[in-house]
Amino acid sequence: MTERRPNRTPTLSSQPRGGPGGPPGPGGPGGGPAGHLMRPKERAKNIRGTVLRLWGYLKRQGWSLVVILVLVAASSGLGLLGPYLMGIAIDNYILPGDLPGLARILLLTLAVHLATALISWWQVYLMATTAQRTVRDIRNDLFAKLQTLSLRFFDQRPHGELMSRLTNDVENISAVLNDGVTQFISSVMSIAGVMIIMLVINVRLAIVSMITMPLMMVLSNWVAKYTRQGFREQQQYLGDLNGIIEETVTGQHVVKAYVREQAVIEQFKVVNRKLRAAASRAQIFAGTLGPISNFVNNVGLAIVAGAGGWMAVQGLATVGTIAAFINYARQFSMPLNQIANLYNTIQSAVAGAERVFEVLDEKPELVDDPDAIPLTDIRGDVVFDNVCFSYEPGVPVLKNVSLHARRGQTIALVGPTGAGKTTIVNLLTRFYDIDSGSITVDGIDIRRLKMADLRRELGIVLQDTFLFSDTVMENIRYGRLDATDEEVIAAAKLANADQFIHRLPEGYQTQLSERAGNISQGQRQLLAIARAILADPSILILDEATSSVDTRTEKHIQEAMLRLMEGRTSFVIAHRLSTIREADAILVINNGEIIERGTHAALLAQKGFYYHLYMSQFKGHHETLPELTAVQL
Repeated sequence: MTERRPNRTPTLSSQPRGGPGGPPGPGGPGGGPAGHLMRPKERAKNIRGTVLRLWGYLKRQGWSLVVILVLVAASSGLGLLGPYLMGIAIDNYILPGDLPGLARILLLTLAVHLATALISWWQVYLMATTAQRTVRDIRNDLFAKLQTLSLRFFDQRPHGELMSRLTNDVENISAVLNDGVTQFISSVMSIAGVMIIMLVINVRLAIVSMITMPLMMVLSNWVAKYTRQGFREQQQYLGDLNGIIEETVTGQHVVKAYVREQAVIEQFKVVNRKLRAAASRAQIFAGTLGPISNFVNNVGLAIVAGAGGWMAVQGLATVGTIAAFINYARQFSMPLNQIANLYNTIQSAVAGAERVFEVLDEKPELVDDPDAIPLTDIRGDVVFDNVCFSYEPGVPVLKNVSLHARRGQTIALVGPTGAGKTTIVNLLTRFYDIDSGSITVDGIDIRRLKMADLRRELGIVLQDTFLFSDTVMENIRYGRLDATDEEVIAAAKLANADQFIHRLPEGYQTQLSERAGNISQGQRQLLAIARAILADPSILILDEATSSVDTRTEKHIQEAMLRLMEGRTSFVIAHRLSTIREADAILVINNGEIIERGTHAALLAQKGFYYHLYMSQFKGHHETLPELTAVQL
């Protein structure tokens, strides 16, 4: 892609973005994370709203949640029986010396603990499956949302950071759903149950036991405020780090070619230090809550023991009651400690969930009109009428571009790098919407067409061909997923690809490596042409499809392209002017304007911009190109 994109700070100040094997398509290379390295600190924006949205996903599990709640209530209730039975054992059997009665109550206590363990295991099993189904739904929605967003969204964001939201942030949500939900509910139920039982047994001791509870709540809220902020920063810097890793691995050819290994190492260290600092702050604050809560709870336990001992001496309570109360005080502090410790995973999950929901709330820039017209029986008549466009406001890329490609014609777009050639085809595919003017296909404005119908009729072969890590067969079949193996092979033969495919280790079943690094650039182009042939589009876009191959390979690609272009409206972008001499019309573009148009012979006869460009390529003519800005009809 050669046109100007929205400003994004490059990953390396002296390193070209992307490189051999960089991400494909009109969206261009993945955005670098450097612009985020000095980001301001962000706080969690809407905790209540985020939790409610997570609950919206969780409650889809319906009856599983009901069963889990029943099991949690049962295990919490059974857990409260232990201290009560111990108090009865002391007062009714140990002090009177009733050994048979003691044996019976011990067996009952054992049965209670065994039932509690079995129910707890069942609730953990159900919660794990319920949590994973919930996380599956979140992942599906997030990935589906990414497919609806425009290329401009991906142009302006580091790809690694987006991947971090889909993986790391969702995993943080998974962690808290797996372990935190049942533990939190169980803790709350245990606290409520213990309070009720203590009030029933002895109101005075119950009030004494709750003295430290307000202090614990205040300290928890204070720590939570800082841990939430710290975990959000941690997730953001982790996304930045993933962005650097993704770009560096993808652009290894460029890193090594420009000897920038040390530069990327230093950049990685800078972001890694920021991640370490943010993670340390979050973990330190989260870690302080455990010791604080233990101290407060031990103080409360000492108060209960002291008050209970005094009451026992005064005859206001039995020894069994005091023993039961001390155990209930421990059970009262245990869920408080559990809730305090949950802040670690809860704050991390809330921070991750906010980042996930930010993407889910992103509005697609391009959407189908509510009254969109289905595109059927397309002829391929394309008209640009005074089209103006800019990637950034106030920086025009195309200025009043008008052209008419009739059915079956081949229109060549030539001009210097950055002139606007690729932008024209990006607008035709409606990867971006125009600022003014109109683009019509068969007389219908493309903004009134369904985007899926429009793009289904467009076949695109780009300079940087993208192939998936799959077999050769499936990469070609990507053009039409319902195609048979025979149709795939037929398309490959028309694309002059069948011969080299048979030379591959496993023929059509050969597995391509990451970005098809195990085949040549020319072979990748032939597979892309085969894919386009299989799709059978009505309009073709060939974006410098032969610019990176040798002359012999170019001949094979040209033959395949001619078969592909036959009977179709075609737009060809080419720097090698020898490839477009037979075009029906050649449009010369400079500074976003069509400055010349006509056939190859007519443009040479004008001896204008095209003539000088052609002569500089084929005749060693090195005259300075004229500064032409007016449209020459």
